[in-house]
Amino acid sequence: MTPAATPPPRTKRSAVRRATALRVGPRAALTLVGASLIGLAMFCWPLLVPPQPQSVAHAEQAPLLFVVLLPIILAVVLAEMTEGGLDPKTLALLGVLAALNAALRPLGAGTAGIETVFFLLILAGRVFGPGFGFALGATSLFASALLTAGVGPWLPFQMMASGWVGLGAGLLPRRPSGRAEIALLAAYGVFAAYAFGFLMNLWFWPFAIGDGTQLSFDPEAGPLANLHTFFFYTLATSAFGWDTGRAITNVIAIAVLGPAVLATLRRAARRAAFDTPVSFAAADHGGVPRR
Repeated sequence: MTPAATPPPRTKRSAVRRATALRVGPRAALTLVGASLIGLAMFCWPLLVPPQPQSVAHAEQAPLLFVVLLPIILAVVLAEMTEGGLDPKTLALLGVLAALNAALRPLGAGTAGIETVFFLLILAGRVFGPGFGFALGATSLFASALLTAGVGPWLPFQMMASGWVGLGAGLLPRRPSGRAEIALLAAYGVFAAYAFGFLMNLWFWPFAIGDGTQLSFDPEAGPLANLHTFFFYTLATSAFGWDTGRAITNVIAIAVLGPAVLATLRRAARRAAFDTPVSFAAADHGGVPRR
């Protein structure tokens, strides 16, 4: 009797394992939501509270916002430590990538909107998750400000906005891979470029061009009317210049360097084994019973 032919093994579509360097548990998720709500209030205050004229925008409020923001970021770290989501490998990786991002930023900042800090932030948030992306975004801008002497009233807003960029990259759909993944990240890079510029314009808009113009803030108008005016202010001042330069930089960097950087980051994640639980086994004593 001839044995039945063994069917060929079915090929399974290989899926790239997604490592989460900084897992977002319930307490950390609540902390991130709280940080985001406070950050949104920081940016949207011109639409909620009529500003008072002063020589320097946020010269008095910025130190307080900075003091409030840093404990929130630390609270994310502490929440993850209490939930077992943070270890020395994660801290080391966060420090290395933040330092690398801080070193990359001076290469393009200040030239036609070219920003070299966001593409690595987006790729790292994609690989290591939203919690890591938020922490990396905030610490990268803080480190780059120290490196370039860019500490000022704008820094708390930059830290929060960059944290959101990394957070959003970690929340993108996980299924796309290969070219589809690069296209998704490039499209997100364009969105993040314009969203970052929109937010960074909002916090100082009432003091940017003074009163009496068609693009000025009107304390007597409602939030929707001022938001409509601010939209045209952004189009006229930064959308077609700085923000577009930032978007083009993100697309080119992600398209050209994205595949190699993603592969490198995922190789580092596999070697670090972030998602592998630690277990302890009894030592082998050659079969000799312990007494």
